[in-house]
Amino acid sequence: MSVHLTIDRIPVEVPEGTTLLEAARAAGVTVPTLCHVPGVASPGTCRVCVVEVEGMRTLQPACLAEAREGLVVRTASRRARESRRLTVELLLAAHGGDCPSCARNGACDLQRLAESLGIRELRFPLPHRETPPDRSTPALERDMRKCILCRRCVAVCAEIQGVGILAPCGRGLATEIVPGGETELANTLCVQCGQCSLVCPVGAIAERDDVPRVWAALDDPAKTVIVQTAPAIRAALGECFGLPPGSRVTGRMVTALRRLGFNAVFDTDFGADLTIMEEGSELLERLRRTLAGGEPAALPLFTSCSPGWINWLEQYAPELIPNLSTCKSPQQMFGAIAKTWYAQKTGVKPENLVVVSIMPCTAKKYECVREEMCASGVRDVDIVLTTRELGRMIAEAGIDFLHLPDGPMDAPLGISTGAADVFANTGGVMEAALRTVYELVTGRELPLPKLHVLPVMGLAGVKEAAVTLTGVLPEWSFLEGVTLKVAVAHGLANAREVCAAVRAGNPQGWHFIEIMCCPGGCIGGGGQPRPVDQAVREARIRAIYEEDEGRPLRKSHLNPAVQALYREFLGRPLGPLSHQLLHTHYHDRRPAEPFPPPANIPPPAATNSPR
Repeated sequence: MSVHLTIDRIPVEVPEGTTLLEAARAAGVTVPTLCHVPGVASPGTCRVCVVEVEGMRTLQPACLAEAREGLVVRTASRRARESRRLTVELLLAAHGGDCPSCARNGACDLQRLAESLGIRELRFPLPHRETPPDRSTPALERDMRKCILCRRCVAVCAEIQGVGILAPCGRGLATEIVPGGETELANTLCVQCGQCSLVCPVGAIAERDDVPRVWAALDDPAKTVIVQTAPAIRAALGECFGLPPGSRVTGRMVTALRRLGFNAVFDTDFGADLTIMEEGSELLERLRRTLAGGEPAALPLFTSCSPGWINWLEQYAPELIPNLSTCKSPQQMFGAIAKTWYAQKTGVKPENLVVVSIMPCTAKKYECVREEMCASGVRDVDIVLTTRELGRMIAEAGIDFLHLPDGPMDAPLGISTGAADVFANTGGVMEAALRTVYELVTGRELPLPKLHVLPVMGLAGVKEAAVTLTGVLPEWSFLEGVTLKVAVAHGLANAREVCAAVRAGNPQGWHFIEIMCCPGGCIGGGGQPRPVDQAVREARIRAIYEEDEGRPLRKSHLNPAVQALYREFLGRPLGPLSHQLLHTHYHDRRPAEPFPPPANIPPPAATNSPR
């Protein structure tokens, strides 16, 4: 059922239940807001989006007020403009931001809004908070002196991720957004996914800045510094320089990294192809043990590529750790191989080889410092930068990114396939695994258009697919006629739903489950350029599939560099050396005593709807 209204003299027809903010946008009218996050229930706290509605005594928050039949709305009336300006002036007065030194300088929502309103001075100086910054985690920093209490982080942590560790505490000018128990972030069950930093409109929550460490390594003549780039970066980095979402910039990214001074530019996609070889083999081995007699293995098998998801499982559902793949993530596999095979081939001592990762994810900063991640004898990955940090580094170096020529990745760790590219998208790990597993078992290519497993594509919260194995090779005879059932979830609230089904006995009969911590997968990671909404995710996803489809090799087991790695060094998937370098064990990290629950956080609603 539709309703008809007028916004700034523009007739608008929208579905019943549409907010005035959504109706205005449908009419092409921009109403500014600071607290609203698309796809999340708006807290309505900032009051920047107030509009005047004919016949109503007070101004209405457009993000909460519903469109109704016959309403006449003015978004830029004198009352609305003056109220909006006053609100932003008060926010600026309470905001303890030192703009020139802030990571969000020039890309700050509050700064942009103040500029658009023509605010040049502060009329209401208020005492700033003296809360010291929280730098307790390797992934995120919180500086509540800059917080404007918009509650975006609270909403995303609770509704999208289902974690809910952040909540407002105190009253009036003493109000702060704090973790449960009013402690440091490291002392909570935060998974360090960084979705809070992705939606924070100012610099109150941001990734830990590791750019100075990379500059120091590049300036050290005793170090050989190599870089790996995650697949999601190539569809997002251009946004840091004004290109539209989904612009593929792989070649320009490679050239920029060379000009920054890296000794070699490699691809995390190599590690992704290697992950498919190991994780696919692990799936087949568990199926063999379960279906061909002997001691049954833990099924379904969960993927282990997403460190935020790993953190969640260890802290919230450790009883499912036996179902978790022992494979390290592509980032960590790459680092282990770089510090061993590549170091041997180039004659560089592992302790003098610095591995830098460019990742869409803040949790990768935590992953690389886990005590398990040094199987090579030294730290496998030394430093992780987010996409945003790389963008700042390129700008700092004065590189004209938009006009760079394309450059190729270096061999051998820059050689990869299209299957590795799609790791960036939700469903991509599953699709890459099925391409290889099906062909290894049957000797035939997966019989699907463009090799895409359509049911696991897209942005539905939980997705399922089934592939029946027929005409299998003799060594896989126990799989003849087996229908391999798989599931995919992205966003931790959806992961919670899938885990609940597995705990309940796995009535769906799933064999293999992909979980990605962030909505959309890595393309929507907490370290990606801002802003991120559904349209941005979709644009990046399309770019990644285009990257895959343009590749000459699109199946991980056909990667010639991975084949050489097994032939020259590892021997075989799941072999002794592979287990030593490429696999690990995860742990029960539930707190001995539960943390005090944060206030005013409703439990997440389980849903299959897109998030």
